[in-house]
Amino acid sequence: MKKYLLSIFTLIIPILTFAQESTSEKIDKVFKDYTGWFVEGIFYEIPFSEDYKIPWVLIVLMGGAIFFTFYFKFINFTGFRTALRVVQGKYEDIEKHGADTLYGDPTPNEDHNIIETLRDDGAHGEVSHFQALTAALSATVGLGNIAGVAVALSIGGPGATFWMILAGLLGMASKFAECTLGVKYRDVGKDGTVYGGPMYYLTKGFKEKGMGTFGKILAVLFAVFVVGGSFGGGNMFQANQAAAQFVKLFDFESANAGMYFGIVMAVIVAIVIIGGIKRIASVTEKVVPFMAGIYVLAALIILGANWHLIDDAFALIYHGAFSGLGIAGGLVGVMIQGIRRGAFSNEAGVGSAAIAHSAVRTKYPASEGIVALLEPFVDTVVICTMTALVIVITNFDGAFMEYGVPIKEGVELTAVAFDSVIPHFSIVLTIAVILFAFSTMISWSYYGMQGWIFLFGKGKITDLVYKVLFLIFVVIGSSISLGAVIDFSDAMIFAMVVPNIIGVVILSPIISKELKRYLKAINIKHEALDEGAEDLTKHM
Repeated sequence: MKKYLLSIFTLIIPILTFAQESTSEKIDKVFKDYTGWFVEGIFYEIPFSEDYKIPWVLIVLMGGAIFFTFYFKFINFTGFRTALRVVQGKYEDIEKHGADTLYGDPTPNEDHNIIETLRDDGAHGEVSHFQALTAALSATVGLGNIAGVAVALSIGGPGATFWMILAGLLGMASKFAECTLGVKYRDVGKDGTVYGGPMYYLTKGFKEKGMGTFGKILAVLFAVFVVGGSFGGGNMFQANQAAAQFVKLFDFESANAGMYFGIVMAVIVAIVIIGGIKRIASVTEKVVPFMAGIYVLAALIILGANWHLIDDAFALIYHGAFSGLGIAGGLVGVMIQGIRRGAFSNEAGVGSAAIAHSAVRTKYPASEGIVALLEPFVDTVVICTMTALVIVITNFDGAFMEYGVPIKEGVELTAVAFDSVIPHFSIVLTIAVILFAFSTMISWSYYGMQGWIFLFGKGKITDLVYKVLFLIFVVIGSSISLGAVIDFSDAMIFAMVVPNIIGVVILSPIISKELKRYLKAINIKHEALDEGAEDLTKHM
């Protein structure tokens, strides 16, 4: 461990020296000159009239979500109760051994083994359903829920909340689809290590359909994008925002305060990511519920103190969703802001979550797809909506925000909203921002490493090179302003949408088969238990 950390800091020092001497403005300019075309291309807005434009990547994201919602017969709603039962471990036995093994009809399984001899065999995978869910949530629940919502409301008004919720509900179907494929086509190493995500289902799934070359191209593109996104939006941006909040809270005057913060953060991140997905999952299953719980509790306290205004807030949200009066872009502008925040916050359709969910222990891929649909619900429908309600209720008198006037510092505005009811909560919010950033970084380190391994092969050296680079970028992100670099890395994250949505749509029939297979397994268990209960009743 000591040698590992020493080698990291040996590499970090000259890079930081270069950064301090050459200034972030020069780095910004170089990146903008060479990558501006890519950023503009990914976030290009299609003009529908003089008043409003829609980013094409948003159309792809929401188009995919609507398609999956209808194709899988509203699984985002019909599968909700089942998802809660799966997370609670109600079907852990059939997922470990197979329903036919434990409860009934002995039919051949996918591994072509004799069912009767498999009773003691465990399912492939490294983490539980709950751990996989929290690992994926840790990458999405974060600054978008705190700062992003405030920015969306400043532009689109309270009505943006309605469309944000809709985006979250539709995104549940996208998460179900991509995470089912993540488990279906994962690779499992001899040591039990799982390698999964869009890179693998694009390669294997398309090969099964006779489209191997096309699938390989899409998989390589996705892997490149996820590595780039992990260094930027999933790392440097998080470190930069956390450092900024920390320095601001304690009013540090030292120019190197951000760098010192970054070094400490890098050490903590290193301790976690060295252990791989198992250690990442063990940390996120504790950190995510804790920090989300504190944040939600504070929101509930504020809503409780202003309970008589909640119905007025919802009325304002509903009215604003369909009128858009006084807001730039009118009704369509409000709709775009809400849907954009919802889709960008939960990353449904991006494909990143499929990487974390693929490591789950189960024999039924659809079981994890069903669990994954809870992710956009928690992230967007619950946490983002609570943030929006707090802002709307505390801003009824227009004390700190004028709707229709865009803001840049979303965290500060959200802090003002919370502080107005809970004095000095901005301190807790700063801690939350740091924890959110930390959990996002460790999850994205896993995402990026999976893409890195896909491109450069499996091995200890490959792992080490990626992790060292990732930790270097933690410090860089904390130390200097990297506007153009962050724009580029964000563009890479949303570029992941293109190969992923193409792949998931083409492989949808396979997802449907896996869903039917899992639901049949659940029915076998229920029928067996019901028969057992009847037999017990007869003998009483």
